[in-house]
Amino acid sequence: MSEGRLSAQEPMASELETRLRKQHETQRYRTRVNLNACSGTECVVDGRKLINFCSNDYLGLKQDSRVISAFTEAAQQWGVGSGASHLISGHTAVHHKLEERIAAWTGRERALVFSTGYMANLGVISALCDRSTSIIEDKLVHASLLDAAKLSNAKLLRFKHNDVKHLQTLLEKNSREKVFIAVDGVFSMDGDLCPAKEIAELAQKKSAQFMIDDAHGLGCLGEKGFGICDLLRLGQNQVPILMGTLGKALGTFGAFVAGSEALIESLIQFARSYIYTTALPPAVAAATEQSIRICQQENWRRDRLNQLIEFFKSEANARELNLLPSNTAIQPLLMENESSALKISQALKLKGFWVVAVRPPTVPENSSRLRITLSTLHTEQQITELLDSIYSSLK
Repeated sequence: MSEGRLSAQEPMASELETRLRKQHETQRYRTRVNLNACSGTECVVDGRKLINFCSNDYLGLKQDSRVISAFTEAAQQWGVGSGASHLISGHTAVHHKLEERIAAWTGRERALVFSTGYMANLGVISALCDRSTSIIEDKLVHASLLDAAKLSNAKLLRFKHNDVKHLQTLLEKNSREKVFIAVDGVFSMDGDLCPAKEIAELAQKKSAQFMIDDAHGLGCLGEKGFGICDLLRLGQNQVPILMGTLGKALGTFGAFVAGSEALIESLIQFARSYIYTTALPPAVAAATEQSIRICQQENWRRDRLNQLIEFFKSEANARELNLLPSNTAIQPLLMENESSALKISQALKLKGFWVVAVRPPTVPENSSRLRITLSTLHTEQQITELLDSIYSSLK
């Protein structure tokens, strides 16, 4: 009997081995790295102390003592887990307080907390789109938006990256009853901003729903720090659906969707990735509420981050490094191919820096890169030493 089961598995095992072998051959095999320790900008990987230039902890809040205290105090009161989904018994006063703070911060009527950004995007699109919908997405949107569109049974169209004219052409050709436009606020692999104001105007003109995934802008952009909508002064009418993640600049975990009363109530009723999953732990919600408070009050964190971004770009340009144009904490350095990206990443690790090589399919073909990310906690000296190491490794 066991032999029968083994033989039945052989075709699948053979197929999987072939796919894995192809990943190796094309220099696209992914491996996980075990951190032995992590504090501030330093981490220990395989016993080697490295300066971390690939974290999304943009504001240095992940290990802020006030955020940690809020987490531990809430864990003492509520326990570690939430114990159930939001619609059973997992929604606590802590979750509600966090949602109220997010809504007030972002200038929206309501907000809804999801367990991850991936689930938030799946939830929104599955709840609002169907066979009568045309979903139009930027070519470089996050994988979760792309997957959500594919799973929705809607017609998926993609416009050239940040090309508003191409988007307009697709809108004019559309014949479906409903239109849903989705973009990233800050593109996670390129670091550039979407032309949100122009897209918002076009969406209103064409009576299309407009959603921004601002995972990498939240906390970093604008006077109040709530992202691209803050920076460009776009309210709920211009951007009806705003998604943000809590595990990047805010240093905790989870995500939210903010918008109108009708939107949030509809997601509670129809977003399957919200309804049928365990709620975010209350302690994480409490930590996030504290983190948002710090983000709102301590503008110096954004100011410092912007200073480091300008310093990095200036020093990189002085060394004639092949950076993509970005004014955010994400600074991509293009490589010749997958092999060279891996080679330089490994050379930097030997010199004391952790910078991950990003290769297709995460990025388009022929655009492998080192994705360098900056944090408020970095120093000019660390940046200078990193750039010197990159320059010498490329020679």
